[in-house]
Parts: sequence; structure tokens; C-alpha cells
Amino acid sequence: MSDFDLVVIGSGPGGYVAAIRASQLGLKVAIVERENLGGICLNWGCIPTKALLKSGEKFESLSHLKEYGLSASGASFDFDAIIQRSRGVAKQLNQGVGFLMKKNKIEVIEGTAKLEKGPNSKDGSAPKVVVTLNKGGEQVLNAKNVMLAVGARARALPQIGLEADGDKIWAYRDALAPKKLPKTFVVIGSGAIGIEFASFYRALGSEVTVVEAVDRIMPVEDEEVSKAAQKGFEKRGIKFKTGAKVTKVTKTAKGVSVAIEVGGKAETLEAEVCISAVGITANTDGIGLEALGVELDRGHIKTDSHCQTNVKGLYAIGDCAGAPWLAHKASHEGIHAAEHIAGFKTPNVHSPIAGCTYAQPQVASVGVTEQGAREAKREVKIGRFPFRVNGKAIASGETEGFVKVIFDAKTGALIGAHMIGHEVTEMIQGYVTAITMEATEEDIHGIVYPHPTMSEAMHEAALDAYGRVIHI
Repeated sequence: MSDFDLVVIGSGPGGYVAAIRASQLGLKVAIVERENLGGICLNWGCIPTKALLKSGEKFESLSHLKEYGLSASGASFDFDAIIQRSRGVAKQLNQGVGFLMKKNKIEVIEGTAKLEKGPNSKDGSAPKVVVTLNKGGEQVLNAKNVMLAVGARARALPQIGLEADGDKIWAYRDALAPKKLPKTFVVIGSGAIGIEFASFYRALGSEVTVVEAVDRIMPVEDEEVSKAAQKGFEKRGIKFKTGAKVTKVTKTAKGVSVAIEVGGKAETLEAEVCISAVGITANTDGIGLEALGVELDRGHIKTDSHCQTNVKGLYAIGDCAGAPWLAHKASHEGIHAAEHIAGFKTPNVHSPIAGCTYAQPQVASVGVTEQGAREAKREVKIGRFPFRVNGKAIASGETEGFVKVIFDAKTGALIGAHMIGHEVTEMIQGYVTAITMEATEEDIHGIVYPHPTMSEAMHEAALDAYGRVIHI
């Protein structure tokens, strides 16, 4: 039996970051991981997908060399080498997390954890953690606090045949490490995961059709950005079926057959492989939550503004605790929860969270959308600025897309920002900072942006909202 101030279950970007912060604050910490340090994001999600997308982007750029006065012949790619590079990147970062655990004196326990009532549960003590060790046997951990950072997995829809088999129907893990490159794909779901895989495989020449249930792709994004994104992806050869209900996925001798209904009419799509990107399911089953009386909301753990559950000493962060299902949200919550456990008087965990999609073109956003503001009957001022008239974008040959900002007309506060274009995922943080610091239009107008940069479009969009735009 072991005693800790905090036991973290799950070592993804929420769990391992929380463990480090807790250790920095002088707490005795253990972290339990059943598979790989770094969790899904580092090993099978955020990081390896970006490695694949970079390879696709580099290869796609070779077809545009003439535009830069350059030429090359015989361009080709080694698909196995692309996959191995991606896996190598994940391995390197996995080892980095292991180093950080040792550096911060965090005990790493490899195994599967389950919660049980603590030894003093009648007095409101935290649950105890029973670990079935990967090497065999069992270890019981007692702690003053337990943090669940167990993440989520790809959602399956067995009722329509949409269950990953690693062969003809893929989830994200299968799409990250395939044995060969299929020539045709049907991707079900046009969120970030679906669009990123569609972008990567299309860049390598595969025929890709994306199926989306609602009437536009990337439905969480601002409608204006969503429409521009579809045009950009279609220009690269990706096909879309929107407002399409998937009724059946059937494995065939040659691949898969996907039956859909569009506008009441039945259609069938044929492909070698179907990629399922229809959302996630929290990993909250089988870990003892029911016996403890932990409150859930559609499978996700309910928490307060400090990431505490309704059970004393039990916290939950990241994907298992609800939307948005983003790594940086998990890390932010993990740090906040660790500081709360250590006695910090931080008000609450809420902060604007940016969403990023790393396709070509990239999409990034934070705050409310225009339609969201209208539905809330907020009076707004909206500004836009296209990259086609930005000096750095023109010089770089990256003129696709635009920046859109939304201000509260009464207070001048920036309440939303939406971008599509080259490397906008690197630019969005400027607006995240502005919203966090409660910046108004006067603050943003007064900032001096370096020239020439694509970030100047951020300034011009804010100026445009108030009739002060310079370069259009």
C-alpha cells in the first residue's frame, strides 16, 4: 500500500502536466498509465497527425514550384517512410515525458486503474486506486486526492456497421499507421479529425469523399469560414456530401460500401477504406464511478469550476470531463486542478479555448461565431481582412483565406475571432490573449504589428470592424 498527496490516472496532456505542476508545488505524486506515457494525443493523436500533415504539405508544395521560379522533376514519396517518421516523432516525445516524470520525481505505475471507496470513506476521504499492473499483480494506492485524466476513444456506431476493424473501417489509430496507402476513402465526419485525415490522404493522391450529417462542413466553425474551407478543400480535390445521413456501412470484397441519404434520396459510396470520425466516447466505463456515485452527463464526468467531482478528493480533467475535447484544454484544467489541490485561490478554470484544424488551408477560431452572437441577440461589429491583399502573404504565395473578428458593439470587447489560411493556427493565440485580457477595439487598434507579417491581417480586420481599415 502506497500513500500520495495526488494520484493521477492517465498520462495524456492533461494528466502528465497536472502531475508535473503538483510535484512543483511540493506534493507527492504518482501517475498511472496503462499504455504509453503522453496518452492518445502524443502517441496516437495531435502530434503524429501533424507529422503526417507536414509530409503531405511538403509533397503538395512540390506541384507549385513553378510559381516561385523553381523546378524539379521526378517528385515521389515513400509512404512507409512517412508513417515511420510520424511514429518516430511520437516516440521521441513519449521518451521526453518519461524524462520529465523522473526529473520531477513522479512515480510512474504501469497498469490499469480502478477506483474503490477509500479506507475512511465514511469521513469523506478520497477513493483508493487499485491498479492491475501490466507486469502482473496488483498495487493499491491511497491518496489525499485522485485526478481522473482518462481521456476518450473513438466513437463506434455498431447499429449501422460503423465499427473500426483496422482493415476496411479505420478509426484514428488505424489511419495513423496503415500498412499501405489506399487509393480511395470515405471519411465520415467533417470535424477536425476527419478533415485532417482527408487533407493528408488527398495530398498523397488518394480520392477522398467526406460525408457530413449537417448542411455544412466543420459545423462548429463560423459559417463564413466553413463555406470558405469547403471551397479550399474542393479546390484540392476533396469531395463532400453534406446534409447526408449514413444509414449503413457494409464491408465488401473490394472495401466498403457506405449507404447515405441526401435530401431524401438514397446514394451509395464505394471505397477501399472508410475512416470513422464521428466523435468520441469518454473512457469512464469500468473504472468504478458508479459504485462511488460519481455524477455523469452523457458519459462524461460532471465537475465544478475547479474540476472537482461530487465525490470528495476526486477531480476530473480533459476529454473525460466534457467538451471542448482539446489537448490544451486538458493541460489548462490539469494545472488549475493541481494548484487548487495545493491550496491556490484561483477563481475558476474557465478561459477562452481556441480550436485549430491543421489541414490545407488551416482553420483556427476562438470565442463566439457570428451566428452564435446573432442567436444570442447580441449587437456586434464585424471586421474582415483577406490575405490576398496582405504583403507577406502575397510575397509568400499564401493568399488564400481571411481573418474575421467580432466585437460587442456596446462595450467594444473582442468576443470572437475566426481565421482560415496559411499557419493561422500559429496566429490565433494573439486573439486568445486579447479575449483573456478583456481587450477592446481600442486596445487592438493601438497595437503595432510588425511588417511584413501575415499577422497584420489581424490588425486590419479589427480596424475594418470600425470603418478604419487601411489596405482595402
